[in-house]
Amino acid sequence: MRHIAIVGSGPAGYYTAEAAVKKWGENARIDVFDRLPVPFGLIRTGVAPDHQSIKAVARRYEKTAVGDTVRFAGNVTVGKDISIAELRELYDAVVLATGAPSDRPLNIEGAETKNVVGSAAFVGWYNGHPEFAALDPDLSGRHAVVIGMGNVALDVARILSKTEAEFAGSDIVAHALAALQASKIETVTILGRRGPHQIMMTPKELGELLHLERASPRVDPADLPPVEDDAILEPGLRKSVTLLREFAAIPESIHGEKPLALNFDFFANPNAIVSEGGKVTAIEVERTTVEAGRAVGTGEVYRLPADLVVTCIGYQTNTIEGVPFEERAGRFANDDGRILPGLYCVGWAKRGPSGTIGTNRPDGYAVIDLVDQDFASSSRKRGREGFDELAEARGLDVVSFRDWQKIEEAEIAAAREGAPREKFVDVESMIAARSG
Repeated sequence: MRHIAIVGSGPAGYYTAEAAVKKWGENARIDVFDRLPVPFGLIRTGVAPDHQSIKAVARRYEKTAVGDTVRFAGNVTVGKDISIAELRELYDAVVLATGAPSDRPLNIEGAETKNVVGSAAFVGWYNGHPEFAALDPDLSGRHAVVIGMGNVALDVARILSKTEAEFAGSDIVAHALAALQASKIETVTILGRRGPHQIMMTPKELGELLHLERASPRVDPADLPPVEDDAILEPGLRKSVTLLREFAAIPESIHGEKPLALNFDFFANPNAIVSEGGKVTAIEVERTTVEAGRAVGTGEVYRLPADLVVTCIGYQTNTIEGVPFEERAGRFANDDGRILPGLYCVGWAKRGPSGTIGTNRPDGYAVIDLVDQDFASSSRKRGREGFDELAEARGLDVVSFRDWQKIEEAEIAAAREGAPREKFVDVESMIAARSG
């Protein structure tokens, strides 16, 4: 019998579990740990609430989770409730699939100012992550600035721009919906250090901006390179840049019909946060030029009014005691997935925050191939039985997948009209709901 522990129940974790089941079938016992009582990681708390079709991938993970071979063990914090060393003693292989849940810091003057928040926190707030549900960003000002040129920046800008009616069918949590309804924001500026040819935004997400009820995307035609330069771009990026050209061609009369301006500000490097009374009022920006793919400052400085700043500049993995870490890359130190004997990583914890949800599937299968190479036969480790004894001795309140299904049933029952669910936003309520 193979005993496998997977730390993290997001896409990387469940694709790894799926691969283990396909490799060894009933000859394996796979325990999937998560610090929250609910599974699926960024599918639940990172994917935008108005992207329900993407969230539907969780149904695939449910097929893996049901049965005796794979077991969900929620409400268990590895590194606190149980150490990595203890897991390595109990299981043949421990696979870290913890993702990259923390924001990369914005290392400029004033970054700690009130109402300057990272995307992990802001997205967690509107998605109901227990760690960020109480964020309560101040949306009473007129100007929001979103720093970043990837899809997360688009998500944040779109959520700030939508009407209540446009959230129909989404699972945005009630406290965020109420705050967004009361928002006074009139301009959302998406700020990027480089130009249109360096964006990481995909055509589908960019295209959504053309259909917003109260917002119209604006691009300065002067920021666009000559159209013939688009020929060298890979097809997806070329489509994205074509959409930016569409935005630049929108007539002023159309912009005038929409009460919210959604501006793209390219070649703009944030220098400092300007504050008054401890709260952000503006962001100081230096104009850049792109040389060999890098943003280079020109010395030209200007200020953008900003009552809210959301930084979407990347994520990093959280450290765990006993696991080597690469500070610069923001991920566990590993050699193609191997960290130490019997200890592996997968997904963003291995690669850093890059790729889509689907990118984690081949990653999960590859790491199980490594485990199979390293442990040619099953061992006599105690695995699940040993963990259960330890959990009982320590009084851990472990949440099972059946418990999660009860929590989900309660969330579905509490949903507002047209919404798929109303998420519990604190751990205590989640745990209480399993016995409801």
